[in-house]
Amino acid sequence: MVKQATAEPGAIPARRAARLERLRILAGRDGPVRLEDAARMLDVSAMTLRRDLAADGTGLSLFGGTIVAGERMRRGAYSLAGQRRSHHDAKLEAGRHAAALVRPGDTVFVDCGTTLPHLVASLPPELDVTIVCYALNIAAAAARLPRAQLFLLGGLFHPASATFLSETALRDLSRLGITRAFLSAGGLDPVQGVTCSNFNEVPVKRAVLDLAAEAVLVIDESKRGAVKPARFAPVDAFTAIVTERGISAPEMP
Repeated sequence: MVKQATAEPGAIPARRAARLERLRILAGRDGPVRLEDAARMLDVSAMTLRRDLAADGTGLSLFGGTIVAGERMRRGAYSLAGQRRSHHDAKLEAGRHAAALVRPGDTVFVDCGTTLPHLVASLPPELDVTIVCYALNIAAAAARLPRAQLFLLGGLFHPASATFLSETALRDLSRLGITRAFLSAGGLDPVQGVTCSNFNEVPVKRAVLDLAAEAVLVIDESKRGAVKPARFAPVDAFTAIVTERGISAPEMP
């Protein structure tokens, strides 16, 4: 009688643990990783990784098809309160220049940070516009515009950037027709691309770049040459770059 081989107890959990460890290394080293890319690198299906990530205590989160290291999401050094006074006049001017690009009837996405509230505050009160956002400071500014329609994406609140994020928010975002997106960044480098400090912002920024008819980067000049931990786009993902000096075409490396 031939004895059939049996799988060792715990063999499957061990493989899952090994995959999760590789994912933690990838997401911790390179920042958020697309689910499809991770599945290809680990030679498994996307569904397998979804099941792996559904378990508690993995230290990883899945948002809109992007794997994010939960520890790094919580540890961001950026502080919204601490950035408000930094380069205030430059941010004010950049916001004013960006506001000039908004047209009546537009559906615009307005990113988080301390520059873009100046964009919203610079919009004419009579302007008929829909503003989509996921940050409290942007929503507060938009709520003061009497003719603006406000769409606030919800989810888990991240105090450092005063933003929300959830799978539901990303699904809601995918159903919106965004004519123009205004994105913020902590760094703009011709080689490293466009970066920010908080990893939890990356899934939203990337989703908006895929959806919007036009994408505009709004920063102050101090961000040029800076590189922050979370890369979310190449320079050529934007149709224009707005700073306190005005509106210009993206600079290619």
